[in-house]
Amino acid sequence: MADSIMSKAATMEIPINSNGDTGTLPEDDSLEQDLQQVMVSGPNLNETSIVSGGYGGPAGGIIPTSTIKGSSNHNASNSTEEVSRGVAVEKLDSVKKWGINTYKCTKQMFSERFGRGSRTVDLELEAQIDVLRDTKSKYENILRLATALISHFQSMVQTQQALGDTFTDLSQKSPELQDEFGYNAETQKLLCKNGEALLGAINFFVSSVNTLVNKTMEDTLLTIKLYENARLEFDAYRSDLEEMSLGPRDAATMVRIEMAQHDYQIHRDKYERLRSDVTIKLKFLEENKVKVMHKQLLLFHNAISAYFAGNQQQLEQTLIQFNVKLKPPGSDKPSWLEEQ
Repeated sequence: MADSIMSKAATMEIPINSNGDTGTLPEDDSLEQDLQQVMVSGPNLNETSIVSGGYGGPAGGIIPTSTIKGSSNHNASNSTEEVSRGVAVEKLDSVKKWGINTYKCTKQMFSERFGRGSRTVDLELEAQIDVLRDTKSKYENILRLATALISHFQSMVQTQQALGDTFTDLSQKSPELQDEFGYNAETQKLLCKNGEALLGAINFFVSSVNTLVNKTMEDTLLTIKLYENARLEFDAYRSDLEEMSLGPRDAATMVRIEMAQHDYQIHRDKYERLRSDVTIKLKFLEENKVKVMHKQLLLFHNAISAYFAGNQQQLEQTLIQFNVKLKPPGSDKPSWLEEQ
């Protein structure tokens, strides 16, 4: 039917001017395009489309929505698969690089251990690192001994407290020895009070030294560990580049040498950066150690001297001087709610 309409339209005579003259309309593309604009309707607009150049029916240009949705889902699925594939490739490449790096470093480590490979050594920095490790070991021993002193001295103070309470009770129940028991009770209570002040000073000393050893020094040693790993990697890639440079110089080898030179430069920069970090941290650590230990050793000496000299006033002044705050009795015990 559409063909007959088009054939009639091509030969139909219609007025083409104001005088009513007729003529044959030329068979140009504009008329054909106007006649081919077909509206295809259906019960659901989501299942129909207006298309140019179609004549109805699925073969005439109708694009079912299910087809469009299927195409969108297919594209989304392809996009997800591409992203997943990209992540997998990236992970595989990361594992590959890690494996190569581990192999080179292990080879370098065994070469150094058995005396077949050379290593980069900064004599001055290595000496400072050895001193730090030795100092940390000795300070850890101070912490162990000071902690043991606290434990033993605390037991003595608790015994003095119990003994003083016993003397007080007997002074009330023994009229004939009331004064004697009373004197001893007061003495033990005074010793117990001074002992708690000394325990506060030693606890403050231990806490400060512990911070210095297990935080400040440990942070520096962590940076040193990173530096030592970077040194091993640097020497591994340096040795690899040296081995390649001694081999033949064909085109394929030159490409590998360029890649090895690139990796070598990366690890060299990393090594030098971490070496600089270690040098700076060692300098600041030494300054901080001297400052902290000067204060803490003075506190320890003054507190011990005042206690065993029986100078209660000097002991109290020492606590005030170093801003040592004593915990109230029983503060270390768990609360009733915590016990439940």
